[in-house]
Amino acid sequence: MKLKIAVCDDEAAQRTYLVRLAADWAKGRSHLAQIRQYGDAESFFFDYGEEKDFDILLLDVEMPGMNGIELAKRVRRDSLAVQIIFITGYYEYFSDGFDVSALHYLLKPVDEQKLAEVLDRAAENLAYRQRTVLLATADGGIKVPLSDILYAESENVYVIVHTLQGSYRARMALAKLALQLDDTFFRIHRSYLVGLKYVKKVTRTTVTMADGAQLPVSRGSYNAVHGALIRYL
Repeated sequence: MKLKIAVCDDEAAQRTYLVRLAADWAKGRSHLAQIRQYGDAESFFFDYGEEKDFDILLLDVEMPGMNGIELAKRVRRDSLAVQIIFITGYYEYFSDGFDVSALHYLLKPVDEQKLAEVLDRAAENLAYRQRTVLLATADGGIKVPLSDILYAESENVYVIVHTLQGSYRARMALAKLALQLDDTFFRIHRSYLVGLKYVKKVTRTTVTMADGAQLPVSRGSYNAVHGALIRYL
């Protein structure tokens, strides 16, 4: 896999160490990796603003000027695809990672094996983003990445697929669409299935999605929906 990785840390020795570990990991997994290093968040964000094509970000939390949490929030305004891995010396920042969908926190000093395991997960997530479903819409066939699907709803003989980029209406049964998806999706109602990664809240009657949509849960299905979400997490 071709990957573009950024290491952002104000400590030169730490940057050098993380770059070496990332390079060794990429070589060992036969990935073609371009690795860039930055001494502050502003420098990275300048490059990111120009290109917006980074895949993995190894990000120090505590930096002068813009800190890692603020940088991650800015990156997330443009992309949900970047795999953000926080590097920190303190547990107190862990809760902030939920706001930016961080893949993982690693405590300093970073363990080589642990970093390799997290980078493996990042690569798996990026590979998953390449999977698509083909929708036959009125404007022709459209390939939609599975990772971009928030939820889908049935409308008579059509299905409406809601994604991060917008909604698509295709002549297809919801059950047929479900066959093209995987276990990161779950049918919560005869008329709705959801992407578990975008579920923000589950009650006995509704599921709240990342875009604010509130979808009905079939009577008696709460335990199954809740169980599916727990397994996904």
